[in-house]
Amino acid sequence: MPLRRQEGVPKIPKTRKKTIDKMKSTTPVKTEDSVEYRAMVYYHYDKVQKRQFYVLTITTVKEFVYLNYEISVDVRKVRDVIDVSLLGLNTRQSYYVQAGPARVDLYFEDLFGKHTFNVIKQDGSINSFTVDFNIYKREMLAVDDTMPEKKNNRLFCTFRLAPELNTFEEVF
Repeated sequence: MPLRRQEGVPKIPKTRKKTIDKMKSTTPVKTEDSVEYRAMVYYHYDKVQKRQFYVLTITTVKEFVYLNYEISVDVRKVRDVIDVSLLGLNTRQSYYVQAGPARVDLYFEDLFGKHTFNVIKQDGSINSFTVDFNIYKREMLAVDDTMPEKKNNRLFCTFRLAPELNTFEEVF
């Protein structure tokens, strides 16, 4: 029995990108709590752009020896809630290989008052951290460190304020 001749190249379906809403609505598989990521919040003044930024740095607990990695993320800001979905790891293009964790620095502007950072994994686990920013007093306060009520939600990220990394504009 002969095979039929194809009329053209078969179409390959496109991969679906998981949106933040889909990640929030999925129920994670029940697993143990294990901290995989660390998040730090601090102020950073960029001397070139002459702007004050609020930085959320996310790093992995695991350190990589042979390649430099960066964490790929998708960020959405709605009013005072900032959703950060962790998409995976990408290699950095560099000839110089240095042992260390994978990391990403997220720069935000104009965060005044209380803001909630939601870090979301692809399996649907969510960890939240609420920070009260006051740039005029040059301080930030940790208000809340919670896990939203969700079936099989687990702790995978620790949060902390990093005042030792703060930089501000020098005024004479």
